[in-house]
Amino acid sequence: MEIDPLPNGTPAAAAATAVAAAAANAPSSRLSQLTESLKLEHQLMRVPFEHYKKSIRANHRAVEKEVSAVISAVSDAAEASGEGDAVDRLSSLVSRLQGLKRKLEEGSRTEHLQAQRCRARLDHLESADPENLSEWNNTPLAESTNIQDLVDIDVFLEAKVIDALQNKEVGPALAWCGENKSRLKKSKSIFEFQLRLQEFVELVRAENSMRAIAYARKYLAPWGSTHMKELQRVMATLAFRSNTECATYKVLFEPKQWDFLVDQFRQEFCRLYGMTFEPLLNIYLQAGLSALKTTFCTEDGCTKEDPLSQESFRKLAMPLPFSKQHHSKLVCYITKELMDTENPPLVLPNGYVYSTKALEEMAKKNSGKITCPRTKYCCDYSDLVKAYIS
Repeated sequence: MEIDPLPNGTPAAAAATAVAAAAANAPSSRLSQLTESLKLEHQLMRVPFEHYKKSIRANHRAVEKEVSAVISAVSDAAEASGEGDAVDRLSSLVSRLQGLKRKLEEGSRTEHLQAQRCRARLDHLESADPENLSEWNNTPLAESTNIQDLVDIDVFLEAKVIDALQNKEVGPALAWCGENKSRLKKSKSIFEFQLRLQEFVELVRAENSMRAIAYARKYLAPWGSTHMKELQRVMATLAFRSNTECATYKVLFEPKQWDFLVDQFRQEFCRLYGMTFEPLLNIYLQAGLSALKTTFCTEDGCTKEDPLSQESFRKLAMPLPFSKQHHSKLVCYITKELMDTENPPLVLPNGYVYSTKALEEMAKKNSGKITCPRTKYCCDYSDLVKAYIS
């Protein structure tokens, strides 16, 4: 099952082309706003497309397996010793072929539905219009019908693995790894190995040493060529046990190991479907805040025009580094305006600096007297010295 391509290339490129054509005569500000909105819709298209590819691969593997079994059954039927035996084998073969037909029909329906979902999202992106952008952005939330093609509920049902891990069960997570083995291997994921290690630790915790050893031989030994140090460390828990005070091995028995597995699954899940671990809106906001964040933004005198004067933006910018300023930028404490060649800084005898505009206004109101607003130091306007910004 394939998506019918739109004109001029790939589906995504075609949608972008259509949007660009529709917005050709729109004002540049609206067009820029539309472009930024479409960037946030990246996952809207990527997630169902990855799910679509996953279904195609799963159906292909199932068909290959069944076809191989049918060919083998045909060979066995040809070598039957008698008529009754041949009839039995052929009857079994017919049943198997009927089962294969049902699987093919079911797989085709699944692929068709997912292709339809991709098409619906392409149509949604293509319908973007700079003239009514806010209405377009709210479409998925405003409509109560036909919304299923614009959401990924079935994809996130796989995230039930998180509940199992929080209940200290690795079975569903291992099953998920088995379903996505080829893609996890391609991305060089070690999530399955980490699950196996945790299951081994739980056997040691239960003081079931013989089962733990048998488990290690069957499931951990194949990882020895690439993760020998981790294996040696976890195997040592057979000697140290769960009540050990040795920090190196005690940490392996701590509950936070399960929290680590939950975070690891979330990362692998997002990577598998092309999603970002952090919301895209947060990423774009942090990109902008990283250019605005300075030491002055953390002070009480931060201007209201600065986004970092708001607590929510400060929290978002907390882990970000301060921006690198190649040239000095001085902001007047009184007027909150930038001091430059048109409004140069003036230095008071006590060392504090304010803008010319602010101090001239103060001098006019106070008969040529200047009072430092922070130290209450008084002086004449003639005592001020002009400073030069480098």
